[in-house]
Amino acid sequence: RWTGNKILHNDLPWQMRSLFNNQLNMVDLNKLNTTHTNIPKIKEGRLSAQFWAAYVPCDTQYKDAVRQTLEQIDVIHRMCHEYPEVFKFAASSQDILDAFEQNKTASLIGVEGGHSIDSSLGTLRTMYQLGVRYLTITHSCNTPWADNWLVDTGSEPEMHGGLSEFGKQVIWEMNRIGMLIDLSHVSEKVMNQVLDISKAPIIFSHSSAYSVCNHKRNVPDDVLMRVKEKRGIVMVNFYNDYVTCSPTANISDVADHFDHIKKVAGSSIIGFGGDYDGVTRVPEGLGDVSKYPDLVAELLRRKWSEDEIRDALGRNLLRVFSEVEEVRDHLNGTKPDDIPIPLKEVQNPCRTDFGYQDKSSSTCIKSFYPLVLVLSLLNKLL
Repeated sequence: RWTGNKILHNDLPWQMRSLFNNQLNMVDLNKLNTTHTNIPKIKEGRLSAQFWAAYVPCDTQYKDAVRQTLEQIDVIHRMCHEYPEVFKFAASSQDILDAFEQNKTASLIGVEGGHSIDSSLGTLRTMYQLGVRYLTITHSCNTPWADNWLVDTGSEPEMHGGLSEFGKQVIWEMNRIGMLIDLSHVSEKVMNQVLDISKAPIIFSHSSAYSVCNHKRNVPDDVLMRVKEKRGIVMVNFYNDYVTCSPTANISDVADHFDHIKKVAGSSIIGFGGDYDGVTRVPEGLGDVSKYPDLVAELLRRKWSEDEIRDALGRNLLRVFSEVEEVRDHLNGTKPDDIPIPLKEVQNPCRTDFGYQDKSSSTCIKSFYPLVLVLSLLNKLL
């Protein structure tokens, strides 16, 4: 069994919400058997580091997304506190290496969806202070400042032509504070705009190769080349629908994505994404997190060198993380961006407007709120 370091994307915290409403006292992660992830499976899979996803659904947007995201951040911290012999909380590239030395699973936080910051740079910075080290720019919904991947399918309207001006502020502020920019779930325009303006390398935390499976959640070849130029990383997703564009897949199909990305842009941009406990079906042979070594064995069978595999398992992401930290340190003297998103771009019935001086732009919108609410209720009744 392969013992190399593995740094992965995992949605177990959402399962804690879905199954137990975050009541960790009701759960024993040594015995939990209804999820892709538990402590015995982590040990069998030799998982050295996890980016635990602090994910909340798009339904929370404009409502309680920030509260629910904070609760997911809290449950990740509590997981580390509850199982200190297994998990070590990590907030830097050095913390990951320290956890490796202690033979513990480094536990990092990624917020999966830009709706979680409620269009607030102050909230972004606060989440960084709580240990969040990447933000997925969108989930499967547009935010008031960025378009998501569904725009490219035609099932959602394009709202911003990629990123709005405030969206660009978010990217620059993430560079300044040292937060990794995750482009899984965004539209292709957003991919390219971020690659244009970011001073730091970017990541795709759980996306695969579009040329192997032409799903819009995957990364096109021209973007793969740009990721290479930017010294970023694409962490391959195991969800069947993104692997084969069908409900079924196997371990060889996943390896095809690794091979293709390596062929197009080299092994230096490849990582293991997984997406366990965030998807409803996974490939045959990759049923849970204990099976990662079997995928490594498949890559070895395909003549990947040990160096290439070690890069994909962790060294590539550690390099990206370190370079993001270097950009942060270089920008250390730069003041925080405190220009808020324009009121007209976020005004809604669930959001107050304290601090904004010119409220006239939203007056006419407010007058329509009762009508909008009535129409929404009628739609539900019909």
